[in-house]
Amino acid sequence: MKVLLVYPKFPDTFWSFKHALKFIHKKASSPPLGLLTIANMLPESWHLKLIDMNVMPLRKKDLEWADYAFISAMTVQRDSVADVLKQCKELNLKTVCGGPLFTTEPQAFSGIDHLVLNEAEITLPLFLDDLSKGKAKQIYSTKEFADLKKTPPPMWDLINFKNYATLNLQYTRGCPFNCEFCNITSMLGHKMRLKTADQILIELDGLYERGWRNGVFFVDDNLIGNKKILREDLLPSLIDWRNNKVGIAFNTEVSINLADDNELMDQMVAAGFNQVFIGIETPDDSNLAECSKFQNRNRNLASDVRKIQTAGMQVQGGFIVGFDNDSPLTFERLVEFIQKTGIVTAMVGILQAPLGTKLYDRMQKAGRIIAGFSGDNVAGATNIIPKMNINLLSARYKELIRHIYSPEVYYQRVKTFLTNYRLPKIKPDFSIGKIWQDTNAFLQSIFKLGIFGKERKQYWGLVFWTLFRKPRLFPLAITFSVYGYHYRKVSETHI
Repeated sequence: MKVLLVYPKFPDTFWSFKHALKFIHKKASSPPLGLLTIANMLPESWHLKLIDMNVMPLRKKDLEWADYAFISAMTVQRDSVADVLKQCKELNLKTVCGGPLFTTEPQAFSGIDHLVLNEAEITLPLFLDDLSKGKAKQIYSTKEFADLKKTPPPMWDLINFKNYATLNLQYTRGCPFNCEFCNITSMLGHKMRLKTADQILIELDGLYERGWRNGVFFVDDNLIGNKKILREDLLPSLIDWRNNKVGIAFNTEVSINLADDNELMDQMVAAGFNQVFIGIETPDDSNLAECSKFQNRNRNLASDVRKIQTAGMQVQGGFIVGFDNDSPLTFERLVEFIQKTGIVTAMVGILQAPLGTKLYDRMQKAGRIIAGFSGDNVAGATNIIPKMNINLLSARYKELIRHIYSPEVYYQRVKTFLTNYRLPKIKPDFSIGKIWQDTNAFLQSIFKLGIFGKERKQYWGLVFWTLFRKPRLFPLAITFSVYGYHYRKVSETHI
């Protein structure tokens, strides 16, 4: 059997980092972890080829080579998925589809031969067994959740590491919280399911032995969902693993209650975590109550962010506008919060209702669902009828995005963060390749930002401010300058 694993193309969004990747000559932010893991669940006798359309085109000869196309995608990849399915149909190539897009919307596309939904550790073996007997069904689904201790490591040999800025792995699935707008628990459940520390070390060793020294993203929706096992099993193992190794900083997603545990923060930093994404959503307590984000209520959110930054982890923040309790003042308070805390990467989106969420059900009963879920948090659109006038909401949202990513405001936020940040002790990679990559990126930043960029004044101001006040953070300052360039390009193009 010859199987083509296809990962459709992402649109240009804040999280694509498309414009920033050009500075380091990378083609995509990270590879398709799901398909790489699926590959290790397929029969060893099969011939596999992976096409990540974010780094290479899907060619007709690739499709003609295959007996089956296995396609996995998230909702935001919908348009590219439609194009891939069309190409497969034209060549009469059988398709097997799974992943979040197909699991939440199994009827969204016609002509698919087989849908392998939910968690592949359970449904894929059923499909493969039926396929071997010549009686494969059209749909395989389950309400059960997989035991991650049986999940194999990704098949890294299917990709070229040089195409990617970061690589990724997964330690947990599920989340103990119940935010109304989030579909994670409907897909993956409330109970935290975990791999063993030994599984993670095997995956990391596989990366390190292949020469990888750049960042690794733990794709968990909430890494600290089970603090006890995290602090007693994984983090001590990662701290030991890091001895005598260089590079490989970790980043992940956590909930804001990380700030309550100084010991856990210190452990994470010692293990190599230097960046976390947190769904802060809004500093308005009434809106937090509206969306059942109870873990964020009755807290000093700004103080919590500073605690995490001071511990040695950059905080990337997710924010939402368009709640029923929003007013024009909401936007001003949100800008003030983002600037005050120095959250350099602030992803602000208008509230949307994904299928399978309590928010979707509530909005549907109220007759307020008006479109499908786009999956793009910063597209400036919504699939619900907001309480605020939609034209006012859209206008204030666009104004907010333009403001927080304008050079004057953005670079001031970078300085605020660098002032509070404590650099973690991760042994740097001084290989020739890494030095050349960083030097080349710096020179490009001088050319694109310092000479021809709109942010010339702010760029040079940050360069000299950092050299004199925070010289050890100079590489990070340049990285943020490049990120800012990407965020502004996306804002100007799409918002």
